[in-house]
Amino acid sequence: MQPLGQLTLAARRPMSDASARSTADAFIEDLFARHQSEIYAYLYRMVRDSELAADMTQDAFVKAYRNFDSLEDPAHARAWLYQIAHRVALDEFRRRKIIRFIPWTGESHGSAPSAERIAMDARLSGPLQRALQRIPERQRAALLLAELHDLTGLELAATLGVSHVAARALLTRARENLRQALAAERAAEAEAETLASRMSAIDETRGTGAA
Repeated sequence: MQPLGQLTLAARRPMSDASARSTADAFIEDLFARHQSEIYAYLYRMVRDSELAADMTQDAFVKAYRNFDSLEDPAHARAWLYQIAHRVALDEFRRRKIIRFIPWTGESHGSAPSAERIAMDARLSGPLQRALQRIPERQRAALLLAELHDLTGLELAATLGVSHVAARALLTRARENLRQALAAERAAEAEAETLASRMSAIDETRGTGAA
C-alpha cells in the first residue's frame, strides 16, 4: 500500500503529448493535495477499514489521472473526483458484497443543519448504524455525500450519475426513510430498556422473597 500522503501515478496510461501529460500530472497532484483527506474520509466511512480506504483513495486518484480527458470543466473537479471515488466504492461493495457505514462525529457545517445532520452529529452510533442499514444503498450514499460531505444538488447528481431532479428525489426519499428507520430503532431500544427493567424488577422481587 502506498502512503496516503504520496500519490503514485506509475500505473497511469501513456500520453503521446508530453505537454498534455505534464498538465494532467500537475492538475491531479493539485487535486490530491487539496482533496485527498476528504476523499479518504468518505471512503473510510463507506468501508470502515483504514488501509483499504487508503488503497481506494490511491485508486481513485489514479483513475482520475487516467480519465483526465473526461473532465469537461475544471471548476467541477471536486464533484468529478467524488464521482470517481463513489464508483471505486461501489466496485468494492460488489466485490465484497458488504455495505457498512459509520456515523459522522465531526463538526456540523452551515448555518442551518438539517434534521439528518443533527441526527448524524448526535453520536447515535448504534441506532444510526442500524437505521442506515435499513435503507437502500443509493439512498445511504446520497445521505452520506449530501449531509456529511456537503455536496450541492448538482454535485450529488453528477456523483450518482443521475439528473438533478432525480438526485433531489432520491435524497428526499432517503431522508424520510432514515427518519422512519431511526424512529423504529429508538422504539426498539425503548422496548428493550422496558423489558430489561421488568426483568430486573422480577429478579429483585425473587431475591427479596428468598431472603
